[in-house]
Amino acid sequence: MASYVTQEGLNKMKVELEQLETIERPRITQQIAEARDKGDLSENAEYDAAKEAQGMLEMKISKLKDMIVNSKVINESLLDTSKVSILTTVRLKNNGTNKEQVFTLVPDNESDLKSGKISVNTPIAKGLLGKSVGETADVLLPNGNQLSFEVLEISL
Repeated sequence: MASYVTQEGLNKMKVELEQLETIERPRITQQIAEARDKGDLSENAEYDAAKEAQGMLEMKISKLKDMIVNSKVINESLLDTSKVSILTTVRLKNNGTNKEQVFTLVPDNESDLKSGKISVNTPIAKGLLGKSVGETADVLLPNGNQLSFEVLEISL
């Protein structure tokens, strides 16, 4: 299944894959060789730990390769800022608190709440998708609370 990413997100995945394959993989191979040199493998905890770490690393590399192969880069030049969509930045007014908030809607693997990037699959983002400036989004949170946001501005 294809997952949508930004070019920046795809580049980060490629850098991580390169690090895992060129630095982490040889490091674990070296640890296995050193543990093997210590003798009896049946009672060698270091060897077992290194082999387990190798298995986890190979699984991570495989998953990352699959993600890269199945990624579709979002063409930001085709995005429409008349409605809230993925990669748009939305300035909102929380109608309950009268405070303004700014969120950028991003693919799942690029969300970072500290920098205001929320996944398009969060309840707030789902409630905002398709809304235009001046419209209100009523969002039901998983805890049962309801929030109401007015869309003040949409930008890239």
